[in-house]
Amino acid sequence: MNIQKTHHHSIYKIILFVLLFSASAKAQIQKTEPPFWYAGMNNPELQIMFYGKNIAQYEPTVSNNVTIKDIKKTENPNYVFVTIDTKDIPASELVFSFKNKNKVAFTQKYSLKKRRENSAQRKSFDASDVMYLIMPDRFANGNPKNDSNAASTEKGNRQDPSGRHGGDIEGIIKNLDYISSLGATTIWNTPLNEDNDKQHSYHGYAQSDVYKIDPRYGTNEDYARLAAEMHKRDMKLVMDYVTNHWGITHWMIKDMPTKTWFNQFETFTQTHHRREVITDIHASKLDQEVCIDGWFVPSMPDLNLKNPLVAKYLTQNAIWWIEYADLDGFRVDTYNYSDPAAMANWAKAITNEYPNFNIVGEIWMHNQANLAFWQKDSKIGAIENYNSNLPSVMDFTLHNQIGSAFNESEATWDNGMIKFYNNFALDYLYPNPDNILVFAENHDTNRINDVYKYDFAKYKLAMTLMATVRGIPQLYYGSEIGMGGDKSKGDADIRQDFPGGWNGDKNNAFTAAGRTAEQTKYFDFTSKLFKWRKSNEAVHFGKMTHYIPENNTYVYFRYTDAKTVMVVFNNNAKEQSLKTNRFKENIKTFKLGKDILTGKTFDLTSEITLEPKSAIVLELE
Repeated sequence: MNIQKTHHHSIYKIILFVLLFSASAKAQIQKTEPPFWYAGMNNPELQIMFYGKNIAQYEPTVSNNVTIKDIKKTENPNYVFVTIDTKDIPASELVFSFKNKNKVAFTQKYSLKKRRENSAQRKSFDASDVMYLIMPDRFANGNPKNDSNAASTEKGNRQDPSGRHGGDIEGIIKNLDYISSLGATTIWNTPLNEDNDKQHSYHGYAQSDVYKIDPRYGTNEDYARLAAEMHKRDMKLVMDYVTNHWGITHWMIKDMPTKTWFNQFETFTQTHHRREVITDIHASKLDQEVCIDGWFVPSMPDLNLKNPLVAKYLTQNAIWWIEYADLDGFRVDTYNYSDPAAMANWAKAITNEYPNFNIVGEIWMHNQANLAFWQKDSKIGAIENYNSNLPSVMDFTLHNQIGSAFNESEATWDNGMIKFYNNFALDYLYPNPDNILVFAENHDTNRINDVYKYDFAKYKLAMTLMATVRGIPQLYYGSEIGMGGDKSKGDADIRQDFPGGWNGDKNNAFTAAGRTAEQTKYFDFTSKLFKWRKSNEAVHFGKMTHYIPENNTYVYFRYTDAKTVMVVFNNNAKEQSLKTNRFKENIKTFKLGKDILTGKTFDLTSEITLEPKSAIVLELE
């Protein structure tokens, strides 16, 4: 007997078995989501979705003394949801074994990774920040090589106003210093996850894979690198998260885990967008159902958060991105189009893991009661025994006033500056008015410069208001250099390319030398205003006292025990003088006020004269 030959034959059989075993595993497991997880989370329960051909016929077990708490199988045999308990399990490599008749058919490795130090206590954005909103495809093309991708249906075409133009993560990284020089401390990008729609995929809201950055923007690693580069500059990264819907090209649409993963009606049913029905005590059940379960548009399937598997999937996906990319906050799209109870649980699960984490929801409604209902600990919500657990909302009512009041030079009972007074007079409805996102425009609204017909004086009024009232100011990319766009011409017109973001652009507005005189005028004002704001705590968290507008002028104070700021607006087309004795309650013993923009000193003992359509921001001395 040839022992050496037999030994070689045995090794050959082992190698062949390992190769066949590995091939079997690859064939069986096509996707694992989350792809990995983290040890030491506050909630130790982890739901892992395994996807593969007929995978439900196997029974999973797991190594390292990890307890399997639940195994869920659906009517689709290609899915199995395994819930494990990770409590006291250190960062390690787990092995899942999938058995058939007690024999292991294949295995799958699964990593529990180590968290960053103090990950749970991460700080988030707040009223001391200024948020800069970017549509990445239209901002800057840092890597022209990824403009098109073999796996992506829509290819790069800058000639198509609604096509892919090539802006990417690298373009944002290369221009972080520009954003910081503007006074912005936080970036909110519209979604960067894969959106494989055939057209209009640049906006990113019809996601086809929520664990993957779109290759036309870069990679998951690039996204984490963006956060790291921002943190070096003491900046914060906010992800635009979508809980309400995915895109029609999402891989699960082709093979749904269960019929109830998405909301479906006998025939296609679109939401009526009347979200007042959610809180309406007289609303019909039908109207409420169509509002919450109806699809946003035909290309965006509506996720059914009432299904516990879906709710857990979205919660874990959000937490995974926070840990993986080291995020500092969320802005959540179409927040109140989803099941209210499920969304409250989603927000609570995230803030349980990260107590300081801020989440701002898009509640596109037009009165303060409807907005305030959705902020965490709302007394209005409590009337209906509801707490959203959502820390922040977007101030759409103030947005409405900014878009109209500065165009009203002749004041009436309810026009002009009284609109702002009335807006802030209802702040008592909010549990936390300091934690509201304040904006003049965003990627879905009219461009403010177009609204003002490119009147620089009105732009200055709007920015001065945003920089000095309560809340978190949000700027929209390009307006700070005078960019505009007419929404009536389509969304592409309000989402134009930033000049200088592409090789061959006529001018580069990212640099002082590259800006036109008009762009410089806008930028210099905006930068000076918001850089000042960064270091003035009175306009971050200070109290606010305002006075009823007279003759289309408006005066308010922001103040702490240590600092007082007086803001004065003249919305008239003519010069106005204001006697200061009316404001003695806040001026107190201060004699002088220094304008933070011009350096000019004003005597507070008699009257203040303002030029037409102007504002001054005075630090009282």
